[in-house]
Amino acid sequence: MIYLIKPLIVNITIIFSLLFNLNMFFPFRKRKPLSKKEQTIFALFGAFAALLCMLYPIETLKDTHFDLRTIPILVVTLYGGLYPGLLCTVIVATVRYFIGGEFLYVGIVISVLALIIALTFRTIFLKSNNKIVIGLIILAFYYLGYIFLLYHTVPFLDIQFYIVYFLSFFVTFISIIIVVERLIVANRQFDETLYLEKLSTIGQMAAAFAHEIRNPITTVRGFIQFISTETKDEKLKQFAPLILEELDRTNKIITNYLTVAKPTPFSLEYVDVNKVLMDSIELLRPFGSYRNVSLDLDLVGTHYIYSDEQHLKQALMNILKNGIESIKVENGGYVKIKKQEGAVKGTIEITFVDNGIGMTKQELEKIGLPFYTTKTKGTGLGSMITNRLIHEMKGRIYYESKENKGTNVTVILPIASKYL
Repeated sequence: MIYLIKPLIVNITIIFSLLFNLNMFFPFRKRKPLSKKEQTIFALFGAFAALLCMLYPIETLKDTHFDLRTIPILVVTLYGGLYPGLLCTVIVATVRYFIGGEFLYVGIVISVLALIIALTFRTIFLKSNNKIVIGLIILAFYYLGYIFLLYHTVPFLDIQFYIVYFLSFFVTFISIIIVVERLIVANRQFDETLYLEKLSTIGQMAAAFAHEIRNPITTVRGFIQFISTETKDEKLKQFAPLILEELDRTNKIITNYLTVAKPTPFSLEYVDVNKVLMDSIELLRPFGSYRNVSLDLDLVGTHYIYSDEQHLKQALMNILKNGIESIKVENGGYVKIKKQEGAVKGTIEITFVDNGIGMTKQELEKIGLPFYTTKTKGTGLGSMITNRLIHEMKGRIYYESKENKGTNVTVILPIASKYL
C-alpha cells in the first residue's frame, strides 16, 4: 500500500503549496470577477500544479499514470470559470499526449471529464451556502464517470487501488474547498481591517482641523449675508448667492468629516426594514423624478433588524442617491430595489440595481476609500460613511459594476434574533 500512498502525498503537498502561493499573489475573494490576465494566471497556476503532480505518478501500475492532476482542473474551473478551466485542461491534456503510453486517451478523457463536470455544477456551486455538499455531489458524478471508464479500460486495478486513490482524491478535493472558503473569509476580514484603519486615519485628521475651519467659515458667511443686503455694489449682489452656496457646501463637507471622525452613538431598537426602505424611497422619489429616474421597490417578506433606524435610513438613502445620480438626465433610467432573505440563514439582502454609467474595474476597487469619488463635485465621504454604518450594523456591503451598464450594490444585514 505504501507504493500508492507516497506519490499521492507528494501530489497533495504540491497542490496545497501552490494554492497558498496563488492566494499570496491573487487573494481569493467573493463577488470580485477576475480579469482576463488574472484568469490566465489562475489557469497557469492550476496547470503548473497538475504538471508537477504528473511528475510524481503512481509508477507501479504498468503503463498507467495515476496522479491527482484533475483536482487542479476541477478547482480552477469551479472558481475561475470556462476560460481558465479550459486553458488548464488543454495544457494538461497536451502534456499527457506527449507522455504517451497505452492508456494515453484514458488519461486525456478523465481531464476533459473533470472540466465538463465542473462547468456543469459551477453555477450551483458558487451560489450555494454549503459548498461541501455541492462538492460531494460533484465528486459523486465525477467518480461515476471515472470509475466506469477505469473498469472498462484498465481491468487489472485491484480494490486496494480504488480505495486508496479515490479516498485520497476525496480528502484532497474537499479539503481544498474548505481551505479556499476559509481564505475568502480571511481575505475579507483583512480588507475590512485595512478599511477601518483608513477610516481611523481620516477620522483623526478630520477631528484635528474641522472645528477650527468651521468657525471662521460661519463668520465669513454672516458678513457676506450682511454686506450683500446693505451694499450698492451690483457685482457683490450678483455673486453673493454663489459665495454663500460654496460656503454652505464647504460646511457640509466639514460636517461629513466630523461624522466620520466622531460617529453619533447608535440608538438600538427593533427596526422594520420594509418601513425604512419605503420611507427612504418616498423621500427621494421627487429627486428621482427630477432626474428622469424611476424607483421600483420589491419587498419579499417582513424583516426586522436590531439597529439604529436613522443610521440605516442614512446608509440606504446614500446608496439610492448615488444610483440616481449615476444616471444621465437626458437618457433617464431606473433604480430597482429588492429586499429578501439572504443566502446565509439569519440575514436579509437588499440589492440596488441601476442602469447608470457604471464604473471601471479600477474605480470599483477604490469605491468607499477616503477622498475617492467619481462625481465632479463629490468628496467620496458619502460612500465612506455608508460603508462604516453598514459595518457598524454588523453587515456587509458589496459593489458590482460595469462601465456604461450600471451598478449593483448588495447590502447584507443580520436579522434581529427575536424575529428569527
